[in-house]
Amino acid sequence: MKDWRPDISLSSSPRYMAIADLIEMDLRSGVLDVGDRLPPQRELAKRLDIDFTTVARGYAEAQKRGLVDSHVGRGTFVTGGPNKASGGSVSNLAPDLYREAAMDLSMNLPPEPSDPDLISRMREGMATVAANLVPLLRYQGFGGSPMDKEAAAGWLARRGLVPSQERIFVTPGAHPALLAICGLLARSGERILSENITYPGIRAIAAQLGLALSGLPMDEDGILPDAFAEACERLQPKALYLNPTLQNPLTLTIPEQRRRDICMVARKYRVPIIEDDAYGFIPQQAPTPFAALAPDLTWHIGGLAKCLGAGLRLAYVVAPDSKAIWPFAGAMRAVNVMASPLTMALATRWIEDGTADAILRFLREEASARQDMVAAVLPAGSYRSDPISFNIWLPLVNGWTRSIFASHMRLAGIGVVASDAFTVEGIAPEAVRVCLGGPIDREKLQGALEFMGHALEGPPERSASFF
Repeated sequence: MKDWRPDISLSSSPRYMAIADLIEMDLRSGVLDVGDRLPPQRELAKRLDIDFTTVARGYAEAQKRGLVDSHVGRGTFVTGGPNKASGGSVSNLAPDLYREAAMDLSMNLPPEPSDPDLISRMREGMATVAANLVPLLRYQGFGGSPMDKEAAAGWLARRGLVPSQERIFVTPGAHPALLAICGLLARSGERILSENITYPGIRAIAAQLGLALSGLPMDEDGILPDAFAEACERLQPKALYLNPTLQNPLTLTIPEQRRRDICMVARKYRVPIIEDDAYGFIPQQAPTPFAALAPDLTWHIGGLAKCLGAGLRLAYVVAPDSKAIWPFAGAMRAVNVMASPLTMALATRWIEDGTADAILRFLREEASARQDMVAAVLPAGSYRSDPISFNIWLPLVNGWTRSIFASHMRLAGIGVVASDAFTVEGIAPEAVRVCLGGPIDREKLQGALEFMGHALEGPPERSASFF
C-alpha cells in the first residue's frame, strides 16, 4: 500500500513513535490489512517532510511490536497485531502468587493499577523491552544512555525543567541519589537542615553518614524562612533537604511564594537545596520546582517510585551544573555501578509511548476517590491531607497514643506509621501517617477506614484490641 499517508501532526509522541502508533491504529481500524506493503522509508520521509532516520526508527518500532516485517529488497509488510511480537503469551501468563503476596502496608505507596486496559498496555511495554533482553543484560552507559536521558529530559520538562543532558543522571532510585548527594555536600559531624516533620529516609541517610540533622519549624506552607535564616546564621548548615510537593507525611505543598522566599535565604547563605520531588508529578499543576527557581543551588531528584512504580527503582537527578555531575557520578559508581538497564528501558518506553501519562491519570483519579472515602468517614478538620495524596496525617484524640493506635490498625490491614519515624527534634506528637495506597483495594480500604473511624469515636479501652 504505497499510498499510505499517516498524519503524525496530531500526536504528542516522538515522531518515530507516532508512525508506529498509526500503523497499529490503522491496522485495528481496517485502513491497513495484513499483507499490505508500506511505503519505502525514503518515500514516506519525503511525504511527511521528516528525516529518513525517523521513519526507519518508526518502522523498527513497529517491527518490535509485531506489526510489520521488513525484507531487504522487498520492503516492509504489515504482519499482524501487537501481541504477535510476544507470541500472544504475555497476557496469558499467570502471576507468581509468592510475589503477589509480598506487601508492606507501612510504605507510602501509590494505588496499584487495576484497569485491564492499562495493565495490558504496561505489559506490552514490557514485551517490547524484552525484544532487546540480551543487550539489556550487559553493562550500559553509566548514568543512562542518550536515549534514556532524552526520555528523562522529556519527563522533567513536565515540571518546567529544561536541563542539558550533561546535568541529568539516571540513578537506581531516590535513596542512593540522596546518599550520594548528602555525602558530597557534608562530611561526618557536619550539619544539614530539613523540615522538623520530614521523610524518614533522610533521617536514616544522615545517621548512616554521621551527619547532624536539624529540623526547622513549620506552618501549613512548610518551613519558615525566618527560622531557616536563623539556623543558617547559628548552625552554618551544608545543605537544606526538602520534600516540597505533597510532602511525606504531612501532605503539604510549599506554595510558590514561600519557595521563592526560601530560595532568597539559601542564596544569601549559599546553602545548597536538595529537592526530593517524589510526588511532584502527581498534581496536574504543581508549583515551580526549586530547581527552576534556583538551578545553581539545587540538586533535584525526580523519583519514579511514587508516580510510576516503586519496583522500577529509578530516579532522574538534575545537578546544579555540569561540573557537579562528575563527583556525583563517582559517588554513584562506587556504591551502585549503574541503574538497571532493564528498568531504564521500560521507563523510557512508557514515557515515550504515553503509558507513563496513562499511569499518572489513573493515580490521580484513584487517589482522589480514596480521599473522598476518607472524607466520608472522618470528621472534617480531624486530619490533614491533599485531594490527591496517597496518605493522611492523623492527630490522635480521645486518649489514643500513637503506638496503641498503630497496633490496633494492623488488625484492619491498613498501614499506619507513628509520628516518631518522622520527627527530627523535640517530642513526637500523638499522630500517625495513614497510608491509603498500595495493594489494598477500595472495598478493603472502606472497611479499614470504617474500623478506624469507629475506634476514634471513643477511648482505646472501648475498642478492646488487647487482652
